[in-house]
Amino acid sequence: MKRPERRNTGRVPTQIRLHRQSRVLAVSFDDGRHFDLGAEYLRVHSPSAEVRGHGPGQAVLQVGKESVGIERLEPVGQYALRLHFDDGHNTGLYSWDLLYDLGENADAYWQDYLDSLAAAGYQRDAGDSA
Repeated sequence: MKRPERRNTGRVPTQIRLHRQSRVLAVSFDDGRHFDLGAEYLRVHSPSAEVRGHGPGQAVLQVGKESVGIERLEPVGQYALRLHFDDGHNTGLYSWDLLYDLGENADAYWQDYLDSLAAAGYQRDAGDSA
């Protein structure tokens, strides 16, 4: 699975809203861009070592996350959020740059994830999408 790049966009969120029922994190940035990021998408692209590994080629494909939700958001300084998922995962710090990158490249990253699942022989639940 392609790992999201870390690049300095210099963008800062102007609004962050968690929609628990629809399992969407809505993020608006100071350049006017707005992204609706699904909980599953955020969970499988967590910047944590548990998901990404500790080096190149060590990423762990996340499966069975179709119904994951976000329980709460925890601000980390003035640069990131810690997302607390209802499957117990909470070790990734989502910087503003990462959230922007995940939003800007959502279609490509999601397709890479679906391709990785297919290559691993995993079939997602048809009724759910990120």
